[in-house]
Amino acid sequence: MRRTYLRAMLVCASALGASIFIAEPAQAQATRTWVSGVGDDANPCSRTAPCKTFAGAISKTAAGGEINCLDPGGFGGVTIVKAMTISCLYTEGGVLVGGTSGITINAGATDVVYLRGLDIFGVSSPVHGVRFLAGGALHIEESTIRRFNSANSQGVLFAPSGAAALYISNTTISDNGNAGTGGGVLIQPTGAGGSARVTLSNVRANNNAGAGVRVETSNNTSLAGSVVTITDSEMIGNVQGLLVNTPASTTTATVTVTNSAINFNTSRGILAGGATALVRVGNTTITGNAAGLQSGTGAVINSYGDNRLDGNTPDGAFTLPLLPKK
Repeated sequence: MRRTYLRAMLVCASALGASIFIAEPAQAQATRTWVSGVGDDANPCSRTAPCKTFAGAISKTAAGGEINCLDPGGFGGVTIVKAMTISCLYTEGGVLVGGTSGITINAGATDVVYLRGLDIFGVSSPVHGVRFLAGGALHIEESTIRRFNSANSQGVLFAPSGAAALYISNTTISDNGNAGTGGGVLIQPTGAGGSARVTLSNVRANNNAGAGVRVETSNNTSLAGSVVTITDSEMIGNVQGLLVNTPASTTTATVTVTNSAINFNTSRGILAGGATALVRVGNTTITGNAAGLQSGTGAVINSYGDNRLDGNTPDGAFTLPLLPKK
């Protein structure tokens, strides 16, 4: 009897131990993780044991969490598939890539991604600096995106397949594209569901091989279209300063530019094409371009009457009548 009782107890203990082993959860993700130039991706990415790369840290960071830079370093490219902040405002946060894009966002429909204080640099046939495919919103702040200089490369490619928003502020986007292709910022939603709401504030889209800023509706049929505001910004030394193109049977694009400079572009300051392309311009200087303004059949470039359009060859003309200031 005693022997039977002991055997039963051992069986129960073994079963309990096995169930505990099977049910043991994976290590919890942290809401804040850290990377360091001397880190190791085998670490837990804590402040005292940081990771080496953004790619190493992202799997250990909870959705909605934040990756910070502990000290200066180059932390490599990364694909972001969830709500996330990468912030390196107080030290060098380098992303140097070749043959690929620097940061790709392919997240959920309501996910919001923040990129702050990053130096994103392309070498050896890079693709795009920041590439947005899906997500709720992308914020790029206090950053530099440069030298993505392959054919068709963009500093920022915003190509959402659903409704999404882009906010870029206090950021330089320069020396991107090659031989007249690619450029600084391309806003091009895709398919029947893609639409864009975009705000560029204090953005310097300069010296790009294509357009400084391009809004394109090719392959986009969403009724929502693209609505873009650009303020306190520069589009200088590109091929086109601002290009807005809405081919037939695609959606609408409305762009408002205020308090900005569109100068010294080798082709046109502002080029609008397509019957659903609308550009509104206020308190903006457009000078030194090969041509100041050019609009194709049906496209409209309106003025609020307080711009400086001079010194281009030719200047071109705004679409009349002038817009009222309300």
